[in-house]
Amino acid sequence: MKRLAKLTTALLAGALLAFPAMSAELRIGLQDDADVLDPAQSRTFVGRIVYTALCDKLVDVSPDLKIVPQLATEWKWSADGKELTMKLRDGVRFHDGTALDAAAAVATIERNMTLPESRRKSELTSVAKVEASGPLEITFTLKAPDVTLLAQLSDRAGMIVSPKAARELGANFGSRPVCAGPFKFVERVQQDRIVLEKFADYWDKDKILIDKVTYLPIPDTTVRLANLRSGDLDFIERLAPTDVASVKSEAGLKFDSVVNIGYMALYANIGNGPRADNPFGKDKRLRQAFSLAIDRDALNQIVYEGTAVGGNQPYPPNSPWYNKAIPVPARDVDKARALIREAGLDRVPVELQIPNNPVAAQMMQIVQSMVAEAGFDVSLKSTEFATLLDEQTRGNYQLSRSDWSGRVDPDGNIHQFISCKGGINDTKYCNPEVDKLLNEARASTDDAVRKQKYDAAGVILNDELPVIYLGHQSWIWAYKKNVTGFVPSPDGMIRLQGVKKG
Repeated sequence: MKRLAKLTTALLAGALLAFPAMSAELRIGLQDDADVLDPAQSRTFVGRIVYTALCDKLVDVSPDLKIVPQLATEWKWSADGKELTMKLRDGVRFHDGTALDAAAAVATIERNMTLPESRRKSELTSVAKVEASGPLEITFTLKAPDVTLLAQLSDRAGMIVSPKAARELGANFGSRPVCAGPFKFVERVQQDRIVLEKFADYWDKDKILIDKVTYLPIPDTTVRLANLRSGDLDFIERLAPTDVASVKSEAGLKFDSVVNIGYMALYANIGNGPRADNPFGKDKRLRQAFSLAIDRDALNQIVYEGTAVGGNQPYPPNSPWYNKAIPVPARDVDKARALIREAGLDRVPVELQIPNNPVAAQMMQIVQSMVAEAGFDVSLKSTEFATLLDEQTRGNYQLSRSDWSGRVDPDGNIHQFISCKGGINDTKYCNPEVDKLLNEARASTDDAVRKQKYDAAGVILNDELPVIYLGHQSWIWAYKKNVTGFVPSPDGMIRLQGVKKG
């Protein structure tokens, strides 16, 4: 009997060796399906989430919104701000086994600048040329100083792809993307799933504790949460604020949120065609009164269940670019009324254009009620978001609610909206002094100097209020209790370094 027991034990041990342990798979529910998986061509937010696992960039963004090394280990600007030199990490390989070197990085940047289908061209307009200045060193030569280039390289414009795969696949690169991230592409079924598996030769492989990651697009927030609760998902992004309390109370789930780097705002038509010719567009005192009549903290608490924060600047209060000398104003109805009287008016009619989604509608109905107490008679005009943006562009509005997802460099949250010739300056606000400050901030490589310029511009904008900032939403995630190591970031990305599924 003893000999039989020993034999059975040996057979069982052999069987265990023959069948390896089950690999850890993380199933992530996304709000939407990603578009084409080519960093040069894509434009969706959820696509960027997938890239966080698939495609490393020259630089990354830390949770405290600093630019940090990734494929580039260090960089420096020339004294005149017109050259950026970056040293690349040694020993990095693409998923097809080819080496990542200076030539590969140059090939990717040039592809982003020249591929007919590329959406990165506008992000790299300041680049005159990029060249290999060493085996593991590249140098960007700029047409004019542009410190915002680093922030562009922390996103899709800086994702380095395999030149071999790019040559072979051309515009169809997204069908079989080959990058240098921690996970490599396995398969994609449109509107169903994107599957990646751990890349054995990843340069930082010791921090990758998941063997496989599957992204599943589930647009309905209720269904997404139901799949998490049932165990079909391990992790979901953009939990609905109304579900936060129930998730927090569930023993088997965890919750994280962080204020994002974008904003919610109202755009006033200052000079965009005939509809700007009204007291609200012409007299800053009325815009100041409107702003003072809003209780931003109450507004965001009610609508977003405490997950959003009040704001009055293009950057959230947790951003290093936020000007603490201009805090979020407390509601002051008496002062608002006084400003309206000072402008020679008693009641002020305002048409407010809003997107036709229930959360925005609820928020603007509350604003409508708040400002009525000060003397504003607001009529709400609801429209599809694409139509709303078109109306803003054409100047067919008086006041319009539109949000911005945010960029890590402050320039991306302000310059194009406020400068005289800004690409999406729908208010047509134009102040040469503000332009001068913003252009000087863009050209400086010294963050302290840039902060002074943005602060000075902010003082002017806070007085003239072409844009009335309301606050900042949060990115909200929910996940299973056995998932550990996730670090929330204001850019909304799901970075899998250190993430483990127990």
